[in-house]
Amino acid sequence: MDSFCRDLITEWRRLSLPNEGETVIVAVSGGADSVSLLLALHELKQIGKLDLRIVAAHFNHHLRGEESDADEQFVRELTTARKIEFAAGRAASQVKPDGNLEQNARVERYRFLRRTAENLHASAVLTAHTMNDQAETFLMNLIRGSGIEGLSGMRPVRPFGGDDQAVQPPNAKSHKQLLLVRPLLTWARRIDTENFCHRIGVEYRFDSMNEDTAFRRVRIRKVLIPLLEDLNPQIIERLASTAGLLANILDRADGEKPADETLPDRLPLESLVTRERDELYSVLRTWLGRQRGDLRSIGLKHVEAVARLIHSRRSGRVVEIPGGGRVVKTNGALEFRNLGVEKAPDAN
Repeated sequence: MDSFCRDLITEWRRLSLPNEGETVIVAVSGGADSVSLLLALHELKQIGKLDLRIVAAHFNHHLRGEESDADEQFVRELTTARKIEFAAGRAASQVKPDGNLEQNARVERYRFLRRTAENLHASAVLTAHTMNDQAETFLMNLIRGSGIEGLSGMRPVRPFGGDDQAVQPPNAKSHKQLLLVRPLLTWARRIDTENFCHRIGVEYRFDSMNEDTAFRRVRIRKVLIPLLEDLNPQIIERLASTAGLLANILDRADGEKPADETLPDRLPLESLVTRERDELYSVLRTWLGRQRGDLRSIGLKHVEAVARLIHSRRSGRVVEIPGGGRVVKTNGALEFRNLGVEKAPDAN
């Protein structure tokens, strides 16, 4: 058994994921990360380590014209040659370039993955996020001014949806919700997925948009991380492990809260004005996350702006929140008003 497959089955067992009798959807773009995840799972099934129905799912955004169509054809041929079930989805029209292009594309992709999973009665959707993705997410959120929720990064297992609450590994097997699983996140680097593909003689696709430094994540990957690697060659591992440590701290802190401690939809100002700054910011972040569905793109400046509302003398003051929402001070309370922009789960 290849070392990559061995590491994958070890992580699979650590996360208490099912070994048999379930259907899993594997999101496959055609890149090295998703191809390696799919083929490693297929190998584990071939040698009897897993007995699962594996379905590869590819979504064509039509963002790169013929290149996007070639990606779809590549994944189709890859799965056909190995008799792996394949599900394809296509955007009805090109993703709108207005707003956040990556977020708009993510919404479309995850809508397709959810629909595919529900149609096939799957228990989980698998994505091939690696330690590199975790490190990039950590840096993006750090630059944005995120709190511990953002710096804790992505979780290996969580409900498939807007809820930011992670599913703890021991409970994953018995959890009835559709799960979003990232089985490469805590141990595999991008170089590991590329090397696995090379060892088994499989080509993979390159996304030209991953070279476009107009995107912040690409600038972090191509410019910032190489600079940090000069200071610490293991910066990817260090950043990813730091995110994991913060996630554990956050989970322990959540576990210490009384079970009946909830935040109302309308936050009374009288419950906020006497709180210390750190406690207030923590409450506001938690409240925004629950009202909005996630904390994507919410930075320190947004929390500070909401905090300033509390001490404003006028009602009717408004703070605009990224992604189509606003916080309004009215009738002695803060209210969150969603303007109807759909969110996608946190899955870069």
